[in-house]
Amino acid sequence: MSFLNRILYLFNRKNSILILLGLLLFAFSMELSAQEPPPRPIEVTVAQNLGFGAFAHGPTGGTVTIDPAGSRSGSVDIILLNLGYTYSAAVYRLVANAGTVVSVLNGSDITLTGSNGGTMVLHIGASTPVSPFVINTIPPNYTVLNLGGTLTVGNSAQNPPGAYTGLFYITFIQE
Repeated sequence: MSFLNRILYLFNRKNSILILLGLLLFAFSMELSAQEPPPRPIEVTVAQNLGFGAFAHGPTGGTVTIDPAGSRSGSVDIILLNLGYTYSAAVYRLVANAGTVVSVLNGSDITLTGSNGGTMVLHIGASTPVSPFVINTIPPNYTVLNLGGTLTVGNSAQNPPGAYTGLFYITFIQE
């Protein structure tokens, strides 16, 4: 073997060893993770309140329903009016770790009190996404939850015109 061939042989062998050492160091320098992020409590922000808009009712009354998509419908003796009063589903923004399973527990029916007397009963309805659901966003991004409801309206003597207000409670359960 000539002198030049010996040098090339040693050089290639040395480079092979250096390359192998470099690959090993690179493999051990990568960040490895064997655990999921620690649990993060759900953060809930109200983005929009539940509203039923303007409507008129006759001697029988009926119901006004807002579905989670924000569509409105009336039944029996309810006439839906478009007088500039907005109607909408309740909208919440949820921030939690991706992969968190969340269940929504609706509270009991509540009584709304009218500004001119009278009361109406509010039943909290379905949600979108349907409960339970999985958070699929990474904080600080949020998952949107829409919530509908049904308002039971009495006759015109029981429910005079006016603004009806009240508070309802829902519980978010992080599983």
